[in-house]
Amino acid sequence: MSDSTHQILGTTVSMPVRIRTARCFVAGFSASASAVRSAIAARGDVDLQPLVIRPGRAMCMIVFVDYVDGDLGPYNEFGVCFLLQDPAGPRTSPLGALRSLAAGDAHALIHELPVDGDFTLAAGRGIWGFPKVLADFDVDHDASTKTGRVSRCGRMIAELTVRRGIGVPDSGSEAVLQSYSQLDGVTRRTPWRLSSTSGTRTRIGGATLRLGDDPMAGDLRRLRLSRRALMSSSVSSLSMIFDDATVLG
Repeated sequence: MSDSTHQILGTTVSMPVRIRTARCFVAGFSASASAVRSAIAARGDVDLQPLVIRPGRAMCMIVFVDYVDGDLGPYNEFGVCFLLQDPAGPRTSPLGALRSLAAGDAHALIHELPVDGDFTLAAGRGIWGFPKVLADFDVDHDASTKTGRVSRCGRMIAELTVRRGIGVPDSGSEAVLQSYSQLDGVTRRTPWRLSSTSGTRTRIGGATLRLGDDPMAGDLRRLRLSRRALMSSSVSSLSMIFDDATVLG
């Protein structure tokens, strides 16, 4: 854990940053592994490789998060994340990749990250190198079927619908995920500690993704995402801790 501080828009942010309450819904789609490699290579020099779940196909996660109470204030977020091979470990087979997913041993590159707050945008870019941009949100986390729409300047990026899944036991144990970011040619790694979750529901499939006409939507189309989601989940309450980032190159 770090005790460093950062100056963001005239405010001191002490590390680690704590998110006391958030909620989210997420869907996982397969994507062209070659297209994901190209998208990663276009933004950074560090060799990060997608987690290949079957020949030629990688894993892309689409997520909406509502940060209700945290050190960066309340805000909405839309994320496009690629699951990665462990950069420090051996290359895994598709079967090993599926085992890694089941075990929750995740490394993920945050590829796109629209948000609706100026402070979280400045903090995300300045502290962790997350590729945050400002966007507009219309999200319903309360209904049994979760829906989220994100757009910029009146042009839709994406709309995600996640249907109700099967309840799973709450988790009070901490899981440490490694998140990676690429901004201005610099790659960083940030430990992301998920300290508790409750109200989790998950299922096979169960999600619909619609892309709009914003340029970011065009980038998503080039990933050749599967027409159907492989899985989807929603979490009614989770807490997280973000440590300082390490520059990789």
